[in-house]
Amino acid sequence: MNFIRTEIEDVVIVEPAIHGDERGYFVETFRQDKLSEFLGYTIDFCQDNESKSSYGVLRGLHYQLPPHAQTKLVRVIQGRVLDVAVDIRKGSPTFGQHVAVELSGENKRQLLVPRGFAHAFIVLADDTIFAYKVDAYYSPECDRGISYADKDLGIEWPMPLEEIKLSEKDTRQPELYETDDLFEYGVNYYA
Repeated sequence: MNFIRTEIEDVVIVEPAIHGDERGYFVETFRQDKLSEFLGYTIDFCQDNESKSSYGVLRGLHYQLPPHAQTKLVRVIQGRVLDVAVDIRKGSPTFGQHVAVELSGENKRQLLVPRGFAHAFIVLADDTIFAYKVDAYYSPECDRGISYADKDLGIEWPMPLEEIKLSEKDTRQPELYETDDLFEYGVNYYA
C-alpha cells in the first residue's frame, strides 16, 4: 500500500497494491495498521457506505461539525469520479483550497478526507459505484454543506454547471464566505 501526501498535506491518496492475473485481481482496500503507521494516529472507522450514480451527478460539498465530524476514506468500485476535498479550517494556510483526484474502478486509488474538510464528487461514467468509510455516524444536526459552484473555491468541474445533476439540498448550499459553521486550524478533532 502506497500513501501519497497531496498539495494539502492532510489529504492523502492511498494506492493499494493490485495483484492480478488471467483470473482477475485481488486488492487489500484497507489496512488499519499501515494507515495508522503512516499518519501517526489511528482513525476508528465505524461505518461503510455505498452509492450508485449516473453520469453528471454531483454529491457535495458535504461535511459534519463536531462532535460528529467525519473522516472519510473514499473509493470507486465501478466507474469513475472526480473527487474533491476543500480545506474549511479557519486560519489554515490552505483555507479554501482544494485537492481534486480522479478515482476509478480501474486505478483503485482512494482519498483520505480528514475532519476539517468538505467533500464532493462528480460522476464521470454511468453506473458508478462509490464506497467510503466514515469514523462517525451521520448526524442531521451536524450536517452542513458548501455550494459546489462557489467561484472562490476555484474548482474546475469537468462539465458545464448547467449539466450537473444535484439533489435539492445541494442546490441550496451557501458559499464558503457565507457560513460560520467551520473548523478551526490547529484544533485536534481526533482527541
